[in-house]
Amino acid sequence: MMLSPDQAADSDHPSSAPSDPESLVGPDAKGLLGCCVSDPEPVEEGGGEGKGGGRAALHTQQLSREEKRRRRRATAKYRSAHATRERIRVEAFNLAFAELRKLLPTLPPDKKLSKIEILRLAICYISYLNHVLDV
Repeated sequence: MMLSPDQAADSDHPSSAPSDPESLVGPDAKGLLGCCVSDPEPVEEGGGEGKGGGRAALHTQQLSREEKRRRRRATAKYRSAHATRERIRVEAFNLAFAELRKLLPTLPPDKKLSKIEILRLAICYISYLNHVLDV
């Protein structure tokens, strides 16, 4: 149904309402979208923002805990320290596997085993020792 411009302006039909955001907001931001178009309120730190919550805080010059963490982790000093900690952790992990490997019987004794093979062999060996104790 086609309406003339005069009828469209007087109609209560939804299609006759202005659709652009500027016409919906009055001079004092009390239009239909007044609550959505107003300036964002400052976000308090640690207010439970999830992922992406820091973006709204950037507009108000306050950084969320997540954004502060992200910026701190971006520094070369932090990355270097993290890499050092990770290297120490992996070395300790590998030493523990080497010690466990020494306790497991295999033929030949110096056979190279993967970590998963070491774990599976340890499970079988412990099960065998439990069986021997039960008998």
